[in-house]
Order: sequence, then structure tokens, then C-alpha cells
Amino acid sequence: MFAARTISVSINRPLNEVYDFAHVPDNFLKWASGLAATLRKVGDNWIADTPDGKAEVRFSQPNAYGVLDHWVAFADRAEIYIPLRVIANDDGSEVSLTIFRLPEMDDARFERDAGMVEKDLAKLKAILEAN
Repeated sequence: MFAARTISVSINRPLNEVYDFAHVPDNFLKWASGLAATLRKVGDNWIADTPDGKAEVRFSQPNAYGVLDHWVAFADRAEIYIPLRVIANDDGSEVSLTIFRLPEMDDARFERDAGMVEKDLAKLKAILEAN
């Protein structure tokens, strides 16, 4: 098992509004800078230019459960699974993302990734609460 950390943010918007925005792959670049600098659809695939190079990204299918999981596949290593959830919190929402410390990650890299997730979730919150 990998060490894991779940990072979350409270967003003062209903679950359906948060999910409707966050599940659209085209919207990821508006808030998830830790994922990629670019994200484009090529045929049936999403291709990203990430901090670690070019990758194929798969997104969970739209669903009624708040699941926004995605998978990032690089040509030279195992696919990375990124669990992401939106859950209702009274009239608002909680968004949580779990990162795993993979074998090739040292402490500094794991902390850097956690910092990027915190920044990305704060950006998502700012976008959604500004509307």
C-alpha cells in the first residue's frame, strides 16, 4: 500500500453546481494547473502536457455520485489513479482529492504535489464562489 493524503475544500455552492462544472474535462485547465499546462481531445482520448511530460488522461463517466476520478498514463511508467469526489455539505459541497505517495516520490515531491492540490482546490473554490 502507498501512503496517502486526502486534501479537501469546502465550497459554498450546491453539489450539483460544483459537479456540473468540475466534471467537464475542458474546465480542468481553469482550476487544475497541477494536472497539466494543456489538455486537448484527440479522437476519443485526452492528451495533457504535464509537469512530467506528455500523458493520456482518462476521466470517470458522468455520474450521480459526485465521482470525478481520473487516471493519468505516461508512456514510460504505470498509470496514476487520482480519486476526486464532491459530496454535499448542507447547502454547500466538500471536494476532496486523495494523492498517493508512489515509490519514485521522495518527501519533497510528495509535499510539492500536496501543495499543488491545495492550490488547485482553492482555485476551484474561488471560481465557483465568484459566480
